[in-house]
Amino acid sequence: MRIALLSYRSKAHCGGQGVYIRHLSRGLAELGHEIEVFSGQPYPELEAPVTLTEVPSLDLYREPDPFRTPRPGEYRDAIDLLEVATMWTAGFPEPLTFSLRAARVLGERLGDFDVVHDNQCLGYGLLSLRRRGFPVVATVHHPITRDRIADLAAAKWWRKPLVRRWYGFTRMQARVARRIPDLITVSRSAAADVIADFGVAPEALRTIPLGVDTELFRPAGQRVPGRIVAVASADVPLKGIRHLLEAVAKVRVERPVELTLVSKLTPGGPTERLIEALGIGDIVRTVHGLGDGELAALLASAEIACVPSLYEGFSLPTVEAMACATPLVVSRAGALPEVVGPDGECARLVPPGDTEMLADRLGALLDDPGHRRLLGEAGRRRALARYSWRSVAEATAECYAAAIERNAAC
Repeated sequence: MRIALLSYRSKAHCGGQGVYIRHLSRGLAELGHEIEVFSGQPYPELEAPVTLTEVPSLDLYREPDPFRTPRPGEYRDAIDLLEVATMWTAGFPEPLTFSLRAARVLGERLGDFDVVHDNQCLGYGLLSLRRRGFPVVATVHHPITRDRIADLAAAKWWRKPLVRRWYGFTRMQARVARRIPDLITVSRSAAADVIADFGVAPEALRTIPLGVDTELFRPAGQRVPGRIVAVASADVPLKGIRHLLEAVAKVRVERPVELTLVSKLTPGGPTERLIEALGIGDIVRTVHGLGDGELAALLASAEIACVPSLYEGFSLPTVEAMACATPLVVSRAGALPEVVGPDGECARLVPPGDTEMLADRLGALLDDPGHRRLLGEAGRRRALARYSWRSVAEATAECYAAAIERNAAC
């Protein structure tokens, strides 16, 4: 099949979208399909023979000048004006504006593809592609309405209207999702949330878990005593980092511990201020921009990996830690219990947001090397048995074939 794979932003080594695009496109290519990725900034890292067509935005959130105002010469068309106007009025424009740009580019290439696969954008431009006869499949990793709930709960009263405005695009995503008959999500938990939040018909959803490169993510060398690693794709309340920091502050009172946090923190933001307030700056290290090999080595060096999120639609870092035989402490939230299995099998589960229980589980596991070894070995077995990118690609290709057949029958 000739597949157009769309991703409105595809940061290569942080966050699920860029990882998903890179590995899925490679797996599909290995099955013999022809893949062209269409992406806005930041662009993905891809492997031949997969090709990239850049669909540039105004890149309003780039580092080191997020929320920038473009120079007059940067504006190209009405979509650019819509993008900056939405940002100026506190909205997030990229899902809509990327979909419009992608629809314009693909509309000029009607005969080049058998199917279009959208990754989490769910913008109105997809509906114009459907009207023009393109079979469209979309992946919804989880409904962003769940992020909205967590951010609203954490926001001070005067910020709540701004949070609601920022997440205004979720109404569009719900409308678009209801009009795409072939949707992919990554867990049974995420599927239930998509049905509940977006009003999608259950028969439109197919659950395809994500995968992990078990040759790269594997046990390696000695573990660093007392090291805990946590990966958070964004410095937002949903990831539960506040609860982990508070738990680590409690754990350090009785035993040596260090925390490596893989995340780009907001300078001067709540997380940095909390680290200072708790007096744990000497045992907390933050890193970001790691390549796959560096992340694999870090996870394999830890005695514990922790996922304290208040919600996850799947969680690739969880599976990557399992593949490294690193024992886990995770929240009993979203899809995490589904990913790791029952409490005590390859992870210890704690109620989301329960700092006391999190500290207790971390401390007990640090004190019990035998239990850590059993959990880690079980996690490695689970990763090998359940999660591979080849199986993801095969199941996704089956979904494409169904969408093409459905479209032909219309």
